[in-house]
Amino acid sequence: MLVNGKAHKVGAHIDTDAIIPARFLVTTDAKILGENCMEGLEPGWVKRVHKNDIIVADENFGCGSSREHAPIAILGAGIPVVVAKSFARIFYRNGFNMGLVLLEVGDDIDKLRDGDSFEVDTHAGHIKNLTTGEAVTCAKVPPFMQELLEAGGLVPYVKKRLAARKK
Repeated sequence: MLVNGKAHKVGAHIDTDAIIPARFLVTTDAKILGENCMEGLEPGWVKRVHKNDIIVADENFGCGSSREHAPIAILGAGIPVVVAKSFARIFYRNGFNMGLVLLEVGDDIDKLRDGDSFEVDTHAGHIKNLTTGEAVTCAKVPPFMQELLEAGGLVPYVKKRLAARKK
């Protein structure tokens, strides 16, 4: 998967309540959740986001409760990729299950600046800063996880597998 977008950098320990506050959990509609993405961090944050932009986060992104609404809100905001120093484990799995690409870059996170334009190649594990020309390498998304992402998440993946069995 190749994504081109602008970076929206956030800090460390951004929890799921910052990503999508509890008051918005009355729906699972991605569009509605996306309209309120990061509302707990900064009201109106999502108004700066364009389709295919990228969240760049410090360590422990997605900590807190294990609500699936958080990755759905990010996807609903038009953001297909989050790059972080590290992720909370349950968020990491929830993200992929919902179809959200998550890439860990460790200390190289400091090379990714807010507002810069990036090209992210999830198959190759390359992140190129189109503004500065600098590149960051990260672990490639494993083939099984790529299949999940290409299907749109775990539920569509399982439905596809079950349908293939019936043939």
